[in-house]
Amino acid sequence: MPGSIDLIIWFLGTAFELTFVVCSLARKSFLRYFFLNLYLLLSMTVSIGRFFILWSSGQGSDQYMYFYFYSDALLTVALFVALISLYSHVLGELRAGEYVKWGAVFLLLGTAGFSYAVVAQSATRLSTSFAYELSQNLYFVGLVLTYILWGAVLKLRETRTRPVQIILSLGLYFSGYAASYALANFSGKHGIIQYICPALGCFLPLSWSLTMLRYTEESRLVPAQLLAVPR
Repeated sequence: MPGSIDLIIWFLGTAFELTFVVCSLARKSFLRYFFLNLYLLLSMTVSIGRFFILWSSGQGSDQYMYFYFYSDALLTVALFVALISLYSHVLGELRAGEYVKWGAVFLLLGTAGFSYAVVAQSATRLSTSFAYELSQNLYFVGLVLTYILWGAVLKLRETRTRPVQIILSLGLYFSGYAASYALANFSGKHGIIQYICPALGCFLPLSWSLTMLRYTEESRLVPAQLLAVPR
C-alpha cells in the first residue's frame, strides 16, 4: 500500500497538472500549448491508473510493474513531443518547423533503436528493460535538446516570458531526472528515485501553472534580464 508521503506527492502532482490545464483554458491558451496540455492530461490519467493498480495489486505485482514501466515510457515520449512543440514556438518565425518535426522523428526512432540494442542481450524481462532504457535515454536526449533550445532562445533574443519560463522549467526538470537516473545507476539503488522523480513531477506542472497565471502571451522580458538568467 502507498504510504502517506506517496499519497501527498501523488495528490499534489495531480492537482498541479489539473491546475495548468484549467489555467490554459481560462487564459484561452489551451490550443497554443496543446502538446503541453496533452502531456499533463495523459500524466493525470496515468497517475490515477497507477494509484488504483497499486492499491489493488500491490507494488510488487506484475500488473503494477508492467503498467508503471510502459506508462512511464509513454509519458516520456509525450513529453518529448511537447518539447519539440516548444521548438516550433521559438523557431516559428524562421519557418523551420518541418525540419524540426522530421528531425525529432528520426531522433526518437534512433533512441528507440539504441535502447533496444542495449537490452537485446538480456533474456529476462526484455520488455520492461526496454521501456526503462527508452525512458532513461529519452530523458538524456530531452536534456540536450532543451539546452540547445535555450541556446536558440538566447541567440534569437526571444523575450516572450511564457516560452522562456516554460523552457527554463523543463530544463531544470530534465536535469533533475537525468541526475536521479545517473545516481541510481551509479549506486545501484533504484529506490533512490522513489521520491525524487515524483517530486520533480510536482515541480514541472506547478512552475508551468505559475507561469500561466502570472504572465499573459503579450508579456515580455527585458533583454538584459534574459541574458542574466543562466548566471
